[in-house]
Amino acid sequence: MLFKVEQIDHVQLAAPISGEDSARKFYGDLLGFEEVTKPVSLRNRGGVWFQFGMVHVHIGVEDDFHPAKKAHPAFRVKNLEAMKQYLHAKNVAFKTDDKLPGATRFYLDDPFGNRLEFLEWSD
Repeated sequence: MLFKVEQIDHVQLAAPISGEDSARKFYGDLLGFEEVTKPVSLRNRGGVWFQFGMVHVHIGVEDDFHPAKKAHPAFRVKNLEAMKQYLHAKNVAFKTDDKLPGATRFYLDDPFGNRLEFLEWSD
């Protein structure tokens, strides 16, 4: 092959029309992602973009929105237990899962019902 895929650039998740403020509260205020200004040429489409380090999440709005219940991004976290304690203190529900050998993980739905995975690999 004359090419190689280097890494994922971003993950796009869907939200209902006018979901931007809910996305800001969840991804920005709760999870600590920084909002990134969308290029002028894409702003009229709606949605909102976020970044945390090298992780980029784009929230796009759709008229006929359906949440991703099975398909999901997985975010690697350092000190997952602290994140769980933080979410518990904020009264945010999540579901732990012990089915992946070598990893501690949980699932959390965003405000639109999209499934998100957060995991930490053991050393």
